[in-house]
Amino acid sequence: MTLECDLTRECDTARECDTARECDTARARGPLITVLGASGFVGSAVTRALARRPVRLRAVARRPSAPPPGPAETTVVSADLTDRAALAEAVAGSDAVVHLLLADGGWRAAETEPDAERVNVGVMRDLVDVLGPTADGGPPLVVYGGAASQVGAPPREPLDGSEPDRPETVYDRQKLTAEHLLKKATADGLVRGISLRLPTVFGECAGPGPGDRGVVSAMARRALAGETLTMWHDGTVRRDLVHVDDIAAAFTAALDHPDALVGGHWLLGAGRGDALGDVFRLVARTTSDHTGRLPVAVVSVDPPAHAPVTDFRSVTIDSSPFRAATGWRPRTSLPEGVRRTVAALAVQRRESR
Repeated sequence: MTLECDLTRECDTARECDTARECDTARARGPLITVLGASGFVGSAVTRALARRPVRLRAVARRPSAPPPGPAETTVVSADLTDRAALAEAVAGSDAVVHLLLADGGWRAAETEPDAERVNVGVMRDLVDVLGPTADGGPPLVVYGGAASQVGAPPREPLDGSEPDRPETVYDRQKLTAEHLLKKATADGLVRGISLRLPTVFGECAGPGPGDRGVVSAMARRALAGETLTMWHDGTVRRDLVHVDDIAAAFTAALDHPDALVGGHWLLGAGRGDALGDVFRLVARTTSDHTGRLPVAVVSVDPPAHAPVTDFRSVTIDSSPFRAATGWRPRTSLPEGVRRTVAALAVQRRESR
């Protein structure tokens, strides 16, 4: 990703000279990449990965945070991005925007909180409208964090992104609406949009936000507390689990290879389809190794009334189209990812006492 301006001709005015010099200076400093939701679970991992690059990085979130280490020229911005004017200011001058904003409470908030739609859909609607052209006059790149669950109840295994979308939950309908807004803005030439549909992401949190609310961390917290791990099924239901560092690497890969990706949605996954019973028992054993206590029990229980139908459907993802376009692949094994997650949560648990 580069910034370009025409420095081969003579400037007609002093202002043109100033503009050319500004463009040349910006190009030398690297592209400006703005991360929305930079203090969140995935957002903090993406911000940390981008900070290791020679870019100008703007980390935007509602919660203030310290810039991550690295050669990037990082600016931390605290803003309410549901405010259109604040959003416009936060993304001004961006060559690329990584959109990872999510309503507090995750998918459950969409079911109960009226304001969730404003975050999950409204910010995208405003974003594609307020973004201006890049320094070379072209449309800016927008990489959006979607969800593999937008497809609804998986019609087959593995998913590869060619399936028709029939979202089952309010959250997935909102995510799909935001993705459609991005695709339309791309077709209209306003932005260059890419949607990365995320699998079940897990791992240790790199930022000040609430951390991973997913099933792996939830079970690790229970195991560290000595509590039984409960399943709403017999344990054979599968999930495609990917460590958060690998997801961050997928976003940097998309920024590196946009031309092959713009205008589409792309599924990310490990392709394993891990049975949750095996995953929960791995969490129990790993926690036991860490604490020196006996492993907690893993049992099946009746599901709660609010459990969505998608919780009982297995998901395996074929991410070969994205891998072929970018060279990305997950590198963190499930045992290693669980070990790191348990260790980080154990530290957090000790510090909170």
